[in-house]
Amino acid sequence: MFLGIDASTQSLTAVVLDGISGEILAQQSVNFGANLPEYGCVSGFLPNGKNGEVHSPPAMWLDALDMLLEKLNGGIDLSKIEIICGSGQQHGTVYLDGTFDARLAALRNENSLASQLTPALTRATSPIWMDNSTGSACAEISEKMGGAHEVCRISGSIAIERFSGPQIRRFHQTDAAAYERTERIHLVSSFMGSVLLGRSMPIDLGDGAGMNLLNLAEGRWDENLLDATAPELAKRLLAPMPAGSLLGSIHPYFQKKYGFSNSCQIATFTGDNPASLVGMGATLPGQVVISLGTSDTYFAAMPQAVTDPQGFGHVFGNPAGGFMSLICFRNGSLAREAMRDAHRLDWSAFEKQAMLASSLLAGRNLMLPFYQPEITPRCSLSEPIFDFETDADSTAQVRALVESQFLNMRLHSQWLGVEPERILLTGGASRNDGIAQIIADVFQVPVERLEVANSAALGAALLAAAAGGQDLSSLQACYCQPENGSRLLPNTALAPIYQQALARYRQLLAAHAGE
Repeated sequence: MFLGIDASTQSLTAVVLDGISGEILAQQSVNFGANLPEYGCVSGFLPNGKNGEVHSPPAMWLDALDMLLEKLNGGIDLSKIEIICGSGQQHGTVYLDGTFDARLAALRNENSLASQLTPALTRATSPIWMDNSTGSACAEISEKMGGAHEVCRISGSIAIERFSGPQIRRFHQTDAAAYERTERIHLVSSFMGSVLLGRSMPIDLGDGAGMNLLNLAEGRWDENLLDATAPELAKRLLAPMPAGSLLGSIHPYFQKKYGFSNSCQIATFTGDNPASLVGMGATLPGQVVISLGTSDTYFAAMPQAVTDPQGFGHVFGNPAGGFMSLICFRNGSLAREAMRDAHRLDWSAFEKQAMLASSLLAGRNLMLPFYQPEITPRCSLSEPIFDFETDADSTAQVRALVESQFLNMRLHSQWLGVEPERILLTGGASRNDGIAQIIADVFQVPVERLEVANSAALGAALLAAAAGGQDLSSLQACYCQPENGSRLLPNTALAPIYQQALARYRQLLAAHAGE
């Protein structure tokens, strides 16, 4: 049996799988808002942060870990767990003093994790991926490095507000004394893994690539980026390691309290996006995952670390080896919902209008589908721009919105240099046949919907099994299957139409968004 744990923004989730039978034996979750209301984090983070700050309390994550393992222990025999791997929301940082490892070593099972470990925090709360308070820190890092392009070339991304390096710089600038007391900086993933291991765990290459500190080509912290970020940062970080590296046995605290065996091994944790790439069975180039949520996300394995020359996309480590891309489009379901509401449609009607007369309307009407400032590409538009008469009926507008969203995605994923062979679709809007078919037609590749739930926790469990010697490709073939009958094929007759539409969309962007 293998256990995967994912510490996401809103919850802590566990997946237990049987590496022999191919079954998922248990799935449990602790929702921070519902199950730990005393922290006041209804959506997983502290509300009303000042100056763009979005923080979460590590104590809440620790209480959730105790609660999650208590839940699991009530349903399965945890003594049969061989290996544990995990993932965490990317970019979040945890700041600890020199007593942290000693406190880990001295954990007593009659007391909670939070009560024993929070005294080691030099910062009571952790900035997470939603934090955008570090604009000046990003600019300063870029200037010290000779420009944003140099930061991107080395680390895989330009300096980004939510990334860990700028967060560390801002902490040093706003509370130098607390930074001075900090002897160890962890990501959410390595912090949670350290607790289970009983000593500080290295940050893995996949999650470490989301810090603006890692030299992608060399797989180590980059000295120039470290120096541009904060004083003596190198000594506060352990050397990075590949995900899934076995580090040692689980801490006796968990053996005594929850019944884990002393032979249960802990593997290096990774970020939630790299873990999801594994959990969705997309670790080989050519397999693209598009997640349709509040924001839409495009991620895919890459054979080599090619960076986005415009700085919109990101490159992380692929836990299966090599690299992966991640491109986020802020105007995802938010834009689709705005269009739906403007025409007083429900989702069923929206789907029918997206599909209606597809061969006649395909590629005819385009728009910039941005209802709020976009990040891919970066532009400050706060309402859409139509390249056709705005009094057109709802069918034309709905189809134009959906087509333009995925023309934008196709255009801004070309820097990867890898042609997609298959698109795996996930997220709430993946249920919509009209949207799914348009994606197949715009990209001209088959689209399949995934059955996978809790993809990051599942990916972590698969990495645990792989660390135990099982073949990852075989595991993914077993656990990461598309839904039966979900395959949608592109209408190949529309290929030249969308090729022309792509060129027109590029011109529309240049005219109105300065790209």
